[in-house]
Amino acid sequence: MLLLNNELLPAVALVLPNRGLAFGDGFFETLIFASGRLRLVADHYARMQQAAAALYLTLPAALATAEALETTLARLAQANHLTPSRLRLQLWRAGGGRYTPTTDAAEWLATAEAFVSDETPVSKADFALETHSIHSPLSFCKGPQAWLYVRAAHERQQRGLAEIILCDVAGHVAEAGAAAIFWIKDDVLFTPSLASGCVAGVRRAQVLRAAQTAGTECREGLFSQQDLLAADAVFTANVAAIKVVHRVQSVSFRPQLPNWLAAIA
Repeated sequence: MLLLNNELLPAVALVLPNRGLAFGDGFFETLIFASGRLRLVADHYARMQQAAAALYLTLPAALATAEALETTLARLAQANHLTPSRLRLQLWRAGGGRYTPTTDAAEWLATAEAFVSDETPVSKADFALETHSIHSPLSFCKGPQAWLYVRAAHERQQRGLAEIILCDVAGHVAEAGAAAIFWIKDDVLFTPSLASGCVAGVRRAQVLRAAQTAGTECREGLFSQQDLLAADAVFTANVAAIKVVHRVQSVSFRPQLPNWLAAIA
């Protein structure tokens, strides 16, 4: 089953000519539903609000509050008898037109699949050579720049890496191929700022909150590759998992992560 504009439909192949396909005029969210709740729903909803505002879209009523978002997507997960489940919510502008839109209304599609957590450590990572992150008014959300991550994933696969790290054109570290990246140096937590072009991940926000609650100093900024390579420990984090990174290039890191991180892993 899938949810198309809040209507449950059989999961059949759909051809949807729309502005999302034609112009990338929309965004998506990847969410986890488990134990009867939508994880990090407040963070997902906040990012959706920001993405909708940046694209001049109005969120549909079924998604217009954090409570509505959770209720709506719980219906899909339960209809598919999937707990836990991985949900993908795609929104795009309704109507036609060419580059100039005719409406701010959004249509949407939600799909579900079984979710199995995979926290396998990253055995080896390296910096991308073929693709750079690009900071833009939309780089914080998921969708408009998805081609970057497709290219990065292709390079990762071709180079036989477990993970790939994107940098901006000036060489500042931005993020992993599908996750935020963090490192610890002298008990200080570092992560690239959104100015690097990285996605404003919901798990990224959770990790920063947890570190601050634990009294750990956090620094967000524009950091070089050498800053990361000088770290004591490195890990990635996205909505699906937190993974320790064992090695970047020829540099190895300690496998232990701080105790406060275990509470949210």
